[in-house]
Amino acid sequence: MKVSYNWIKQFINIPEALEDHTALLTSLGLEVEGVENFESVKGGLEGIVVGYVASCEQHSNADKLQVAQVNIGTETLQIVCGAPNVAAGQKVAVATIGTTLYDEKGEPWKIKKGKIRGEESHGMICAEDELGLGTSHAGILVLDAALEIGTPLKDVISIENDQVIEIGLTPNRSDAMSHMGVARDLRAGLAINADALEFITPSVSGFHVDSRSSRVNIEVENTELAPRYCGVTLTGIKVKESPEWIKNRLKAIGIAPKNNIVDVTNYVMHELGQPLHAFDLNKISGNKIIVKTLAKDTLFTTLDGVEHRLHEEDLMICDTEKPLCIAGVYGGANSGVTDGTTSIFLESAYFNSVSVRKTAKRHHFNTDASFRFERGIDPNITEYALKRAALLIKETAGGEISSDITDVYAQKIEDQQVFLPFAKVDSLIGQEIPREEIKSILRTLDINVNNVTESGLGLTIPAYRNDVTRPVDVIEEILRVYGYDRIESSSKLNATVAKSSKLENNRLQNIVAQQLVGQGFVEMMANSLTSEKNHTLTEQISPKNQVSMLNPLSSDLAVMRQSLIYGGLEAIAHNLNRKQENLRLFEFGNSYHQYQERQFTENKHLSILTAGNTGNPSWNSTSQPADFFYLKGAVVEVLKRLGIQTINEKPTKLDFLSEGIALSSGAKIADIGVVKKKVAKNFGIEVTVHFANIYWGEILKLVSKKHIPVTEIPKYPEVSRDFALLVDDSVSFKELREIALNTEKKLLKSVQLFDVYEGSKLPKGKKSYALHFTLQDPTKTLTDKQIDKTMNKIQQQIENQAGAVLR
Repeated sequence: MKVSYNWIKQFINIPEALEDHTALLTSLGLEVEGVENFESVKGGLEGIVVGYVASCEQHSNADKLQVAQVNIGTETLQIVCGAPNVAAGQKVAVATIGTTLYDEKGEPWKIKKGKIRGEESHGMICAEDELGLGTSHAGILVLDAALEIGTPLKDVISIENDQVIEIGLTPNRSDAMSHMGVARDLRAGLAINADALEFITPSVSGFHVDSRSSRVNIEVENTELAPRYCGVTLTGIKVKESPEWIKNRLKAIGIAPKNNIVDVTNYVMHELGQPLHAFDLNKISGNKIIVKTLAKDTLFTTLDGVEHRLHEEDLMICDTEKPLCIAGVYGGANSGVTDGTTSIFLESAYFNSVSVRKTAKRHHFNTDASFRFERGIDPNITEYALKRAALLIKETAGGEISSDITDVYAQKIEDQQVFLPFAKVDSLIGQEIPREEIKSILRTLDINVNNVTESGLGLTIPAYRNDVTRPVDVIEEILRVYGYDRIESSSKLNATVAKSSKLENNRLQNIVAQQLVGQGFVEMMANSLTSEKNHTLTEQISPKNQVSMLNPLSSDLAVMRQSLIYGGLEAIAHNLNRKQENLRLFEFGNSYHQYQERQFTENKHLSILTAGNTGNPSWNSTSQPADFFYLKGAVVEVLKRLGIQTINEKPTKLDFLSEGIALSSGAKIADIGVVKKKVAKNFGIEVTVHFANIYWGEILKLVSKKHIPVTEIPKYPEVSRDFALLVDDSVSFKELREIALNTEKKLLKSVQLFDVYEGSKLPKGKKSYALHFTLQDPTKTLTDKQIDKTMNKIQQQIENQAGAVLR
């Protein structure tokens, strides 16, 4: 939010520079993110002087150009000018060589010496739009003849200099969404170290009804959605440009001025925090305003020319025939103020914050008005802001107030009553703040102290502080004004770390993450919110089981994800579109489900995805595809690292995988497979993607039951022996390995297959396996006799059980 320092000083008289207050604003909870200077005329007219056109002659080579001799006090310059109204004897604005001017987009450009059609030109005679003083480019700016030649133009034309503060406003601080709110907080902070400053609010004592000739009747059908609605009419107005002081205030905070009526409504909104809306009175049928909801799919065209289908809960401002405005959000195309408007109906209201937020999100609006209504405004300034705006419109547009203010306020919104125990203040803050200082702080925050007892304070919280409803909220208010830096802290920090399943989960995640990163994978993190359309891609992941957001930020973030695959595929697509083709990603995260009404389930997962190759090829190696077997190997290694050795396989049943396996160790612990092409194409992916889903909740259950034995590294050497075996085609390496390990359980440590041969030199139906055996005794060095005896025993069992023959 942008705030003008000059504007703030209209509420409190603070002569100090802004630099003295930025830290204070931040400590008060209004974080100052930056400060920039503002000039009502960009560049401040530096280098522009008053010049006198001594002579003006026709250019010899151009019909539309004049060659002028211009006296600027210190010298006479020759300037070529194309303006139709330049003439001798005029006082003009002259930009000298080196002066920086700005175009309509604010881009700078410099005045340089040059030649135009053969004639030298040593400056520029300026029009008002070239100086930033207006929009006219019909001719040069002719100045008052009484001005002294050579006078800097910045001494002639008033330029406002301001400082604009960028405040990072938190959503709970709706009371500070205006210059009055920021000034109110700054005054409270300054009062801690000095006398309380007078708080000056704009006077509306001059408001009076000039006539009662144009009253508009107001009917509010739904007072829950519109608790308060005020309106007044003004007639005989003239729509035109706003005065400079209003335009400067708006431009300083980044708002482009439009006309005096619209500018006043914007001015009061940013001054007081109350959104307003002006309707063309002649476009209101039946001389009546009706605040109500309309039937679903009613068509309504907004000011930007876009047609919207209304929701049955959208609150609308209507006349007797048609809708005029989406309440608190956006005006209609057929009721707004135009250059021909002579009478207006001015609205000031307090709308239900939830209703406005839902409507704004439905129709994808984010206006200054909806921003304030969504967070909650002050219901007690509705009429005051209306009077303030009406007086400013009379001042800038003329006319008269032609009706009484109609104020429909069915049930007054009462201030919050809170009892603040002193004991709770002391315990939460950690030290005792003097009671008188507490009361002083509360008074500067407009929190009334109704009664004082030995145990605490009875308080009345103003309605505009809708975030202060409990004693703890009041304590937070006291502390932010008192100053967190004034709270003493002990040099000793006491802490306890309890054994926690959450800590164990984080430890295991770190172990697995380190392993996967070591294998070349990259950790990713996707949003837990996704699009509802993703839940229609497969039958197993059904929309009927989704957890929907009550108030989604957008249609792409409307539901909680039921699988981590969607975020993973979005990441794959994002990287592929940026020429990152070899991808290995993993993510720890949760999925969310609703299998019965209001019964929600949250499951932990580890997802792993691969696409492309395992790396880029080099001169001495080729890249290998990150295929199904590569991914399976990575998953198995993760499981082994966690001590899960017994793993069973069977075909997967996940319907978004075209093929794959499910791993189990008692319960299912993982699914691995190839993502279906139609699912991948939904995300714009044409390459093959492999996906593994590890059910992390089941992993945690298994790991909690596992006791991983640790043995000392053997001191004695390993011994290796090889067999080349001729076996039937039906015999697998797995069978041979199991036979060997069951035959010798003590000394045999591993069996590996290092060659397979199938060719014409072998008998039909036969193949050759080359096996590598590793033997080791942890207590002594093996002898040749022991080795030969062990290998003979293994050979005999392989021959007997598998029909193998030693080649």
